[in-house]
Amino acid sequence: MNSSNPVLGKAFNQSNRRGYASMNTIPQSTEVDNLEETYNAPAASSLRTGRMTMDDVVARTGMLFGTSILVGAAAWYFNLGGGALMIGFIGGLVTAMIGIFSKTVKPAVYLAYAVCQGLVLGIISNTYELFYPGIVQQAIVATTAAFVGMLFMYKSGRLRATPKFTRMLMGAAIGYLLLALGSLIGSFFGLGNGMGLYGLSGFGPLLAVAGVAIASFFLILDFDQIEEGIRNGVPQEESWRAGFGLLMTMVWLYLEILRLIAILRGNND
Repeated sequence: MNSSNPVLGKAFNQSNRRGYASMNTIPQSTEVDNLEETYNAPAASSLRTGRMTMDDVVARTGMLFGTSILVGAAAWYFNLGGGALMIGFIGGLVTAMIGIFSKTVKPAVYLAYAVCQGLVLGIISNTYELFYPGIVQQAIVATTAAFVGMLFMYKSGRLRATPKFTRMLMGAAIGYLLLALGSLIGSFFGLGNGMGLYGLSGFGPLLAVAGVAIASFFLILDFDQIEEGIRNGVPQEESWRAGFGLLMTMVWLYLEILRLIAILRGNND
């Protein structure tokens, strides 16, 4: 079953076809000493087996997230403007496409994507903060809560990436994308006071809530693909791709939450 995140699905479901590294086999011996040595040996790590582990995913994900946070903080501190935002947006789009469609793992591309997204997030967050003081802190807390909540729901078995769940989520995502595209086009013509469908009273908040929900549920698919990749024994280097995929989803989720909070606070003014 492929994840809706194209970064993870194509790589983590093909371990048997791509000649991934195999686990070290236990040496067959009838001697008691050799058996004791085998059972007392330390557990196999990714360095010994060449296979991806959860520790690898956490480390690479942390590196990519840390890069985005540092760049975002710098963009905020130096109050970078529209030019840097455009560079970050275009650079993020290009590196995302390369990372998604590349058949090989490209850590440099993923790091470049993290830098570009850091620029975008830092500038956009700073702009929102000017209009709605405290909104960035609220969005960070809400994004973290959504991540932890989805992880808990997945690990507890309350939510699973079944084929039906995946189909429904993909259909919802496509529908939301079409509405978002229509909203963008409408904003150019003054729809919703320049905010498109998100600026329409009543409908705007519902659409924003839908965006947050869909982005949150995408995490379930990502968790499932990472776990499946570990079970299938994908190479250790694939942890870079896993971190890249999670970063993409988290950036989307944060921006959706930021927009939702802005709409709700704007309606209360």
